[in-house]
Amino acid sequence: MPILTLTSDIGQRDYLVGAIKGQFVNLMPDLNILDITHYLSQTNFPQAAYTCNNAFRYYPPGTFHFIIVNLFETARRYMLVARHKDQYIICPDNGILTMIAGGKPKEIIGIEMNKHQTLLEITQEVAFTMAHIQESGGLKGHGEPVTDIEEKYPLRATVGPNWMEGQILFIDNFENVVINITREEFNEQRQGRSFKIVFKRNETIDTISDNYTSVAESEKLAWFNSAGYLEIALRNGNMAGLFGLQGYNEQMQQTGSASSNKWFYQTVRIFFE
Repeated sequence: MPILTLTSDIGQRDYLVGAIKGQFVNLMPDLNILDITHYLSQTNFPQAAYTCNNAFRYYPPGTFHFIIVNLFETARRYMLVARHKDQYIICPDNGILTMIAGGKPKEIIGIEMNKHQTLLEITQEVAFTMAHIQESGGLKGHGEPVTDIEEKYPLRATVGPNWMEGQILFIDNFENVVINITREEFNEQRQGRSFKIVFKRNETIDTISDNYTSVAESEKLAWFNSAGYLEIALRNGNMAGLFGLQGYNEQMQQTGSASSNKWFYQTVRIFFE
């Protein structure tokens, strides 16, 4: 049974997600369609990549992943279909493919788009293409091979001899805050030294907990979540809301306003000693 995941920024308050699913099952009645999320931010590609990467790894080879994010920001010539780690990623040519894959996949084809197409006209073309790929077992012959694509890459923490600084990658439904620092990166930079996690100028955490129950009610904690990323939180509290922490915003970076005071609320610094 073929599998398709849907991930988007279009929400679920209207008929669109249901209509898209209908387009696919009309062509492939045995298709198993699963939702990742439909509440991605249009301007936070690192968040989208974090969400997709940490969900896609649990799906079997041959799974199709359809990502719709910031589709109509500018006119796009193609929807891309790429083979990556024995799965297929379908997404706009806006940089999200390389954000997810961490590089440019070797096999990419393009489904031609034009500026007059509606969302459902585009997704119908995607459904037709996926049905053909599923039937044939490969990308060859189902679209124009594409090599020149827009490339964007995940944010990396910056480091110095005695410090490292990460950006807020994701704020979950409980307002726990995920930082773009993995356990491996932290341990490599730490080198067994004591540390102090600092955010919002003078708030600190100096211990890595095993889980949320490691601290008392309403206490701050830091731990490495199930995806292996540093997460700061309040036990049974709202970390982001209480401390005014904000997720990365690509538009803010591009306009330069990230250099304002708001930058304090989007970064976390770790000092080693």
